[in-house]
Amino acid sequence: MRSFATWITGHRKTVIISWIVALIATIGISGSVGSDYSEEFKLPASDSQEAFELLETKFPAQSGDSAQIVFSSADGVESAPVKKTMEGVFAEADELKHVSEVASPYESGGAGAVSDDGTIAYATVQFDVTSDELVDGEAKKLVALASAAAGDGLQIDLGGQPIEEARAEDEEDSSFLIGLLAAMVILLITFGSAVAMGLPLITALFALGVGLSVVTVGTHVFDTAEFAPQLALMIGLGVGIDYALFIVTRFRNALDEGLEPRPAAIAATDTAGRAVLFAGITVIIALMGMWLLGISFLYGVAMAAAVAVLFTMISALTLLPALLSLVGRRIDKLRIPGLGGRKASMDESSGWFRWSREIQRRPVLAALLSGGLLIVLCIPTLSLRLGSNDAGTDPAGTTTRDAYDLLAEGFGPGFNGPFQVVAALPEKGNDQSLVELSKTLEDEEGVAAVTDVTMNPAENTAVFQLYPTTSPQSEDTTKLLDHLRNEVIPPLEESSGAQIHVGGITAIFEDFGDAISEKLPLFIGVVILLSGLLLMIVFRSVWVPLKAIVMNLLSIGAAFGLIVAVFQWGWGAGLIGVDGTGPIISFFPIFLFSIVFGLSMDYEVFLMSRIHEEWENSHDATASVTRGLALTGRVITAAAVIMITVFASFMLGEDRIIKLFGLGLASAVFIDAVIIRSVLVPAIMQLLGKRAWWFPDWLGRILPKLHVEPAEGDPRPTGEHPVVPPPSK
Repeated sequence: MRSFATWITGHRKTVIISWIVALIATIGISGSVGSDYSEEFKLPASDSQEAFELLETKFPAQSGDSAQIVFSSADGVESAPVKKTMEGVFAEADELKHVSEVASPYESGGAGAVSDDGTIAYATVQFDVTSDELVDGEAKKLVALASAAAGDGLQIDLGGQPIEEARAEDEEDSSFLIGLLAAMVILLITFGSAVAMGLPLITALFALGVGLSVVTVGTHVFDTAEFAPQLALMIGLGVGIDYALFIVTRFRNALDEGLEPRPAAIAATDTAGRAVLFAGITVIIALMGMWLLGISFLYGVAMAAAVAVLFTMISALTLLPALLSLVGRRIDKLRIPGLGGRKASMDESSGWFRWSREIQRRPVLAALLSGGLLIVLCIPTLSLRLGSNDAGTDPAGTTTRDAYDLLAEGFGPGFNGPFQVVAALPEKGNDQSLVELSKTLEDEEGVAAVTDVTMNPAENTAVFQLYPTTSPQSEDTTKLLDHLRNEVIPPLEESSGAQIHVGGITAIFEDFGDAISEKLPLFIGVVILLSGLLLMIVFRSVWVPLKAIVMNLLSIGAAFGLIVAVFQWGWGAGLIGVDGTGPIISFFPIFLFSIVFGLSMDYEVFLMSRIHEEWENSHDATASVTRGLALTGRVITAAAVIMITVFASFMLGEDRIIKLFGLGLASAVFIDAVIIRSVLVPAIMQLLGKRAWWFPDWLGRILPKLHVEPAEGDPRPTGEHPVVPPPSK
């Protein structure tokens, strides 16, 4: 790191120009190739995937997504004016590209699409491609058709996956700008200088500009969900500013100690830069662990977040030292009076010094209180339920939410998430087996209705919709799906010789959750093993990695507890604009675990590297904890506040998934910084004493030696003179 930092600061103009060229080039390339996002859930060996593949092969026109045109009139949907208007809408919709069929409630056999009181009806618009392949705005055109026809007592709303995605594309999201503005304010308060405040922002924005451009190009290689760039932006902005904050703080400290700007930049990179390097690696390890799950949908999102972290880490280790050596002592220019005071952290009157001493005087009490609070926060996690979120959780007043409410009112909540039953017949035109299948399923408890069966031209494959009596996100709907698959369908397959599969968006999410749950132990085990091994190599300790793993799992459990309380139970949901409660979307836990585990390791590395540095110098367990917390408390708190603010700002958007991540990440960082790093870590380290640094000789010979801080006796990063440890007390 010392040689690397020396080269970077010695070629600072080359480094800065290279970053400018890289930014322009990557933006230009990404702009020319564009993006290719995909929301497909491809689950190998799942029932819903087999249903999709069968439709794609035998029923191309039915393999795409569908939308619903839901309309209501107090005069009745059969009244002449309403019928004339809606038939015109259906005719225009049928002309849209990729629309294979519009099933009108006015056609023969369409009576089931009109409510019993005759005031609500719906038509199904079937596309021959999935929503992510509707590149010409067909869904938006459909929304425009409906909006133009509504009025004079006629309400028209639209639902379905294509409409959901079109609505999400049109939402204006200012959360990034709010988070950036909040970070500027906190940095200004921390440093008291506009120049010092600007450097972390510049390096983070350069990194995100390059990183997100690479992510855009990467969408042509990996299936990447549309929310991936926003998630990468959220994580990259938070960690990018944090990483730069630690290096800038060390640089200013070095200047205060009398070093010249270039040696100070080298010293900052060789100390805080090492912590940034190891912290970034742990985050990337946690994110890339999602590849172990074997689910292609996760690959693109994991890559996007990992790329954002990678470039913010590289930017903090290259662009930032180059800028620091160039700016030099002008870093304190444009000061704000009264802000950013640099009072010596080791002054016994300083707040962090006194706080550390108080915790160390009563370590058992501090450990019990903080640990007990974390366990209480983890309790709601026991009620965590995975599944899919239906349009009933969309913001009130949106067309998808209004369509959902109309369908639920007119036909029952199950009409918002039908199962798609696909049957491959053993012989052409086996009508009797289809009649038996349809009748048996319709008579099952929990089934509201079954549509007419549609045959493919070869008459060897049939498809129909099955509507549950309960909503897509209801636990009863999940039980019905399991009952049909495990108890009802197998005897029908045996008697008829048909192969019957249940698909549809609700079934896909259930299968997705099952696939994740099956491989979750492997994923968690590998991530914990690799992260623990890295910490063991760095800190030459057995107990420090074990402590870190347990505490990180507690912070993750507590964050999940808050998520369950808000999004499932509805506690305070209205405060962040969540209108409806429901299960947690299936893929969320795996992402939150990856990101939170990595971010928790960030603070672990930053705090413990300083404690370890003090331990190596003094071999006084108590003093090393006191000094380590006192020297890092202020900057870790500032970093945590920035990250919490950035993550919390994303709760202001409309997207429920991003709200989930915003609350989960903000609460996890708050818990980690306030409860764990400020209370539980110093208490546990005080209780462990010198035993915290126990490391068997045989293990030390096996593992390589790495240092997250310059080793004792190493020359100063400037090459001036050795570091002499202070005398032990």
